[in-house]
Amino acid sequence: MYNPKSLKAEEFIDHQEILDTLAYADENKENVELIDQILNKARERKGLSHREASVLLACEIPEKVQELYKLAEQIKKDFYGNRIVIFAPLYLSNYCVNGCLYCPYHMKNKHIPRKKLTQEEVEKEVIALQDMGHKRLAIETGEDPVNCPIEYVLDCIHTIYSIKHKNGAIRRVNVNIAATTVENYRKLKEAGIGTYILFQETYHKESYEHLHPTGPKSNYCYHTEAMDRAMEGGIDDVGLGVLFGLELYRYEFAGLLMHAEHLEAVHGVGPHTISVPRVKHADDIDPDEFDNGIDDETFLKICACIRVAVPYTGMIMSTRENQKVRERALHLGISQVSGGSRTSVGGYTEEERPHDTEQFDVSDNRTLDEVVKWLMELGYIPSFCTACYREGRTGDRFMSLCKAGQIQNCCHPNALMTLKEYLMDYAAPETKAVGEALIQAELENIPKEKVREICKDHLEKIEQGIRDFRF
Repeated sequence: MYNPKSLKAEEFIDHQEILDTLAYADENKENVELIDQILNKARERKGLSHREASVLLACEIPEKVQELYKLAEQIKKDFYGNRIVIFAPLYLSNYCVNGCLYCPYHMKNKHIPRKKLTQEEVEKEVIALQDMGHKRLAIETGEDPVNCPIEYVLDCIHTIYSIKHKNGAIRRVNVNIAATTVENYRKLKEAGIGTYILFQETYHKESYEHLHPTGPKSNYCYHTEAMDRAMEGGIDDVGLGVLFGLELYRYEFAGLLMHAEHLEAVHGVGPHTISVPRVKHADDIDPDEFDNGIDDETFLKICACIRVAVPYTGMIMSTRENQKVRERALHLGISQVSGGSRTSVGGYTEEERPHDTEQFDVSDNRTLDEVVKWLMELGYIPSFCTACYREGRTGDRFMSLCKAGQIQNCCHPNALMTLKEYLMDYAAPETKAVGEALIQAELENIPKEKVREICKDHLEKIEQGIRDFRF
């Protein structure tokens, strides 16, 4: 029985409720009166239910789809402005005891060399990332309690935060590791992590069990209830995501929003981020084996529907997607992108991009500097800001700031100051020229005069070599 306040996975992600939702969406996908009501509700910026959003996703009336896209772009601007947060993944280990059918790290794959970074190797990877200009990482590992226990992850986090190279510093470490215990989540919180990210892969229980035949990840309920344990362990910023292409996308979309509703109902705060990865080619993995793949147009429509359904949530798109798709998605709600990513263990210290230990094929192979310049030329501010996390503005504190529209008075100037750091320390001359012009123009968009004047003063001090100002 569907119950968003339940702590049991099969009650807050109720199979029958999803089937009923899909049937309701099919019945109403041409119901213009209802679609207009839903779009008007979305314009209030308070979000939509999984049923309402599913109607918009099913709707194929061209002018209504265009209304949806226009609204998604406006909502993104209202809450996040024209800032795009930049991050990079850091793969620590590809040892894994699971048998996931869509991942090259699966235990039976003998082609892939198994590797785990030592702390000295972690340090070299971090310095390589700092030398690009990164300030925010998402660490990734396979699941292996012997080769990659929680103590190893904690040691790596400590190492990452301890490294100061030239003007470089990693100021926020997000963690994407397997579902674990409340006690282990407490340890991660104490280690100073930012967001805990865990992709559901698929909310369809039967498909989930087929795709995860062996290993600890095969337990659907334990995996699906992980975010509740993370929040019980004190982590108030959590990130959801499904791997689109494993199951029918409309089913996944409804499940994803039900999960967000559940977190809001139980913990008073929804997901900090939602990621939208699609199944990609990788060693021993052929995406064509999964017959639920979605085309670019459908994928972009999903992004727009998520944005209007959960207006305050950050949306992440990785280098799985190519430049063209990422560019269009930026207009439909994406607020975080990775740049210069390597999805292999130890990949950042290699001169040539290694492919033998990649978790998936990267479609956007540009350098971080190329991504930064591209974003600025599109009129976006690449942001390396980590201030909210370091000032304790997480969970409901962040959401209340976001809902009150106050982000423009702290995140906007913080984005300009961290961009200035990047331009001074890492940018190519052409990128720097574009960036300096952008900063001068964007200073005028800071609403409060006092904040604007302080920001200008900080920018001058960054010119003089001082770093790490924040509101």
